Amino acid sequence: MRVFAHLSDIHLDGSERADARAAAVTRYLRNLENPVDAVFATGDIADHGLPEEYRRAAELLDLPMPVVVCPGNHDVRARFREAMLGQPASDAPVNSATKVADLLLVSCDSTIPGKGAGYLADETLAWLDDTLASHDGPSFVAFHHPPLDVGVPLVDAIRQTGEDRLAAVLKRHPGITALLCGHVHTGAATEFAGVPVRIAPGVVSGSLLPVEPGAERGWDEGGPLDFDSPPSLLLHVLHDDGRLTTHQRAVTE
Repeated sequence: MRVFAHLSDIHLDGSERADARAAAVTRYLRNLENPVDAVFATGDIADHGLPEEYRRAAELLDLPMPVVVCPGNHDVRARFREAMLGQPASDAPVNSATKVADLLLVSCDSTIPGKGAGYLADETLAWLDDTLASHDGPSFVAFHHPPLDVGVPLVDAIRQTGEDRLAAVLKRHPGITALLCGHVHTGAATEFAGVPVRIAPGVVSGSLLPVEPGAERGWDEGGPLDFDSPPSLLLHVLHDDGRLTTHQRAVTE
């Protein structure tokens, strides 16, 4: 079996709190006795898209295994591309593909600059279609915004739209193991277009379902967010028979 770590929504903002939570998660990954095969970081790496936030993110995510990172709605494409990928600044969608043995790890940019909601641009979908078609084997596809409602009103209002276009691409490529997302700030599992969807919890905070205490809080009271639970991440186990098992781990050190 192979194991992949999946974290999201670090929201580095220069504060000690955000930095400490992100550092705890990356320290957990560094200290694993048997390293994971790769790490996915599915967006909102920086909170304000500032150069100093990305400099710190690049330090924290400089890990001894492949790291696949995609932007979220708090990220700024040009600065993200320079700091996280070492590429020239550009406002074009930030898409990338990485091979790890027989696995293809794809990162797509679902952001709309200046907006909270998500949408895969036509050029991104065409690139994804071509990239998947060129690979004969299993793959993971990562982006920030989930392409469906997940029961958290705060983020359902700003999820990825135009999802029928994505579904059409996915149906042409049956080798996709899972879609990996962030944005929701809570660990969750669902399915889209016949493909498993795994949503990573937020490192900086959690979100609350409408049935949970505190979900009714207004933004002046901190919003329907959980700032007290420890940061956590997902560990995806890809079995030899192609099954995917997902475990959530809270980091309490």
